[in-house]
Amino acid sequence: MDKKDVKKSFKIITLGCKVNQYESAWLEERFILAGYYKAVKGEPADVAVINTCIVTQKAAHQSRQAISKALRENPGGMVAAVGCYAQVFPDDLSRMKGIGLIAGNTVKGRLHEFLLNEADPRNPAVLLKDFQAGMPFELLPIKSFSNRTRAYLKIQDGCESFCSYCIVPFARGPYRSLDPEKALCMLETLSEQGYKEVVLTGIHLGRYGIDLKEDMNLSRLLQAIGKRRIPVRIRLSSIEPNEINDEIIEMMANENRLCRHFHISLQSGDDRILQKMNRRYTSQDFARLVERIYAKVPQAAIGVDIMSGFPGEEQVSHQNTFALIRDLPVSYLHVFPFSSRSGTSASDFDGQVDPAVITVRAADLRDMGKLKKAEFFQRCLGHEFEAICEGWHTDEKISVKAVSDNYLPLTFPATRELRGELVVVHAEKVAGNRVTGSCKQKSRTIGLEQPEEVNS
Repeated sequence: MDKKDVKKSFKIITLGCKVNQYESAWLEERFILAGYYKAVKGEPADVAVINTCIVTQKAAHQSRQAISKALRENPGGMVAAVGCYAQVFPDDLSRMKGIGLIAGNTVKGRLHEFLLNEADPRNPAVLLKDFQAGMPFELLPIKSFSNRTRAYLKIQDGCESFCSYCIVPFARGPYRSLDPEKALCMLETLSEQGYKEVVLTGIHLGRYGIDLKEDMNLSRLLQAIGKRRIPVRIRLSSIEPNEINDEIIEMMANENRLCRHFHISLQSGDDRILQKMNRRYTSQDFARLVERIYAKVPQAAIGVDIMSGFPGEEQVSHQNTFALIRDLPVSYLHVFPFSSRSGTSASDFDGQVDPAVITVRAADLRDMGKLKKAEFFQRCLGHEFEAICEGWHTDEKISVKAVSDNYLPLTFPATRELRGELVVVHAEKVAGNRVTGSCKQKSRTIGLEQPEEVNS
């Protein structure tokens, strides 16, 4: 066989946020369209791409580990370190021998062209470009997500908040938003590909539209999606508490197309710490927001990001955060220990908290998170939920796992897999980290199909 007829292989290792996952899915699609095949686990690849993350020191360490592993497992292949680490700390990566390409976030749109046509592991290359004010959003159109029943759509990039602990503005640059008409077209494409739920994602999602000429923001985009009647339900990824307005809450309360789920980046429940973090809201702002959501959408999942051990956090600060969460109808917590990040203001702050103390405080908050999740599960029992089926729950293939519109992990008996289908499940019993129930029919709320027995 001629060498040019031998198909080449690739693998992509993704660390970090949903935006990274979206960009990796786009790159994977480009490789497949070019005739490459996805290497199976343990098989060396001709091209290995590590889409890096540096949001914390741990994430940076994991990125370096992933790169080192790729260099060991793909001898002779092209190993590319791309994304946030490459954008901010390219010199660190250049000291790792064997990397064939270092490429930042500003060149991701032409990354595939370089890897497919120009890359040579014998001649290492660096593709970097600084962010520019007013630079446009880079559309990365995509049709499929391997092994995912829910699609992502990146509609926003960049952050200009400069929270004192965060390196992301340096890695992602200024605000950029996807043109609303292009967003609608992308949603229609994903719907045509069979996806019944799309997660809207961005680096700073609540700032969507701020850079566009027309009077556009996130709530207006959601309204436009509703008017177009695209047959997908929409879920929002992480959003800031001061960027959830009453319009979005009202839509969530009244429109089945918008999933009843907020994941809110709080970080601290202590006003002094919030100010040191350069966050633009107070603990009472957050409390009032959660109460408004709960009053309008009582079954909404309200997830919360909390950072434990920020410099200057005293025991009373931790207690204020603990009490705030304890007294609100929060559904689950994501707790992160503070990680000093070189290049951020907080790395030089006085009052660095002992790591052992951070560990204890984080454990306290995680325990509270378990209680909140249990309370949320109990509130959902006896109600029906639309859920996306994710596949078999067990190897015995007698029950299916699914995720409801309000982010409830469900299982129910079924005789066929139903992967990717939208169904109605009656929540009946809490079983560990899931809720078990029964399913009688497929959903027709968003006009996808007529009711149908699922056990036939």
